[in-house]
Amino acid sequence: MLAKKITLTDFRNIEAAAVELSPGVNVLYGNNAEGKTNLLEAIYFASLGKSFRAAHAQEVIRFGAETAALSLDFEGAARAQNITMRIFKNRARAVEKNRVRITRMSELVGSFRAVLFCPEHLSLIKAGPAERRQFLDIAISALEPPYLAALQRYAQILKQRNALIRGAKDDPALFESTVDIWSRQLAHEGAYIARSRMRYVKKASVLVENCFLEMTDEREQPRLTYCGPCKGEEHDYEDVAATEQECYRQLSTAHEREIGAGATLYGVHKDDMDVLLNGRSARLYASQGQQRSLSLALKLAEGEICRDDCGEYPVFLFDDVLSELDEGRRAYLLHRMGGKQVILTTCEKGKETADRCILVENGRYTPTT
Repeated sequence: MLAKKITLTDFRNIEAAAVELSPGVNVLYGNNAEGKTNLLEAIYFASLGKSFRAAHAQEVIRFGAETAALSLDFEGAARAQNITMRIFKNRARAVEKNRVRITRMSELVGSFRAVLFCPEHLSLIKAGPAERRQFLDIAISALEPPYLAALQRYAQILKQRNALIRGAKDDPALFESTVDIWSRQLAHEGAYIARSRMRYVKKASVLVENCFLEMTDEREQPRLTYCGPCKGEEHDYEDVAATEQECYRQLSTAHEREIGAGATLYGVHKDDMDVLLNGRSARLYASQGQQRSLSLALKLAEGEICRDDCGEYPVFLFDDVLSELDEGRRAYLLHRMGGKQVILTTCEKGKETADRCILVENGRYTPTT
């Protein structure tokens, strides 16, 4: 997977720009607030159809403009491809893939694959379960388009079930007559999501262990475990029918507690990925340096799994992470990037070997090498 050229209009502080990229290491350098991260954001937008910095797509529209536009030329599956997107203030985005209009983001995700690593990801280990679930969901969605569709259905069903629970005291008859329908649907979607997450965590665990040992030259052994809706490591999430049955059982026997809480208490929206170091919780017992090494190893594993599953590496986007890493981890990261396309931002040019350097000033991009 190679990003060849990205063209932007009225995106953040970028009035108009066309940036050609090298297949190797691309360094975007310049002062803060000039537009370095904005370019990475646009590339990421083409990958997942959303920003990693904004809750709403409309936030990327340049101040004073009515629309923003991006066009990414890339090479994937051994052929030239293109993703074009227009973002409007008051209506849905217009998206084309290879000049064919698409209406659902699930049709876009997986076309252009990118792995993002930003300073917030260095806290992935010590953060709460929601951040690790988001990590899994983004990584799996890029590899498995049906997974994203299942997530969307699950979220909608969960929303409806929670609304039913909140209204149960006012209309108990409606709750009793319909809660079983929502519980069965939630269990059905959740069983598929749980299996996909379990499979991904198993693959990632092996890769994280290898990366961590190479990076730190230590004898500590990391391990990832999937903490799914069916408690206990003995549950076989490959048996989707059994998982669905257990999820439904939990949902069916918790009505009183859920009404008291005002929300659905069981399901994959409560999952976690536990990161262990020598059998102990890395979130609680690992040092800050060990936690950062494990976070970096998780992102590198994301790229390796993508290559194994899809036959080619994704594009790696590094947003100002080199300044957050010590010399050893920075050297290891850059060493691992050989043969891959990397687009990284930095304030100081010269700390890394680059195939192309681009000076960023007020939304303008000027190649200097």
